[in-house]
Amino acid sequence: MPSPQLKNKRIVLIHWKKQQETEVFSNLKNFCISYPDYNYNTLNNYLSKEKIPYDNEQIRVERKEIISKPKSAMQTQRTIVPVVRKVKMKEAGDEIRDLKYWLSQPVAKRGEAVTFLISQMLKKGERMDKTKLTKIRIAK
Repeated sequence: MPSPQLKNKRIVLIHWKKQQETEVFSNLKNFCISYPDYNYNTLNNYLSKEKIPYDNEQIRVERKEIISKPKSAMQTQRTIVPVVRKVKMKEAGDEIRDLKYWLSQPVAKRGEAVTFLISQMLKKGERMDKTKLTKIRIAK
């Protein structure tokens, strides 16, 4: 069974001025049952005629509509522009761009990238052949 729409559904918003607290009730009757000092008929007459909030030195009572959809369709429309460069592989010239990028990176980051690439090529449990490598300390 489909759920009913929240069309024109309202809540009762209670703001206690001295405690700086706010409470929300599904209807005015629940509020008046919870706080018997406040008369349901008085509050209902006050809130329903001109939709003016009930306000005194202790409390502010007002009805608010539940917003179930975005207020404006313009706020939700987003455009994502893809950044695409379509060229033939032979004409791309990515080698030069890649070289410039990696030369601009610090030596430690380049070493990490090489280690990562090598680890992707190795099978599980296989170790890298280090007989052809020379160790050089990198100053940090």
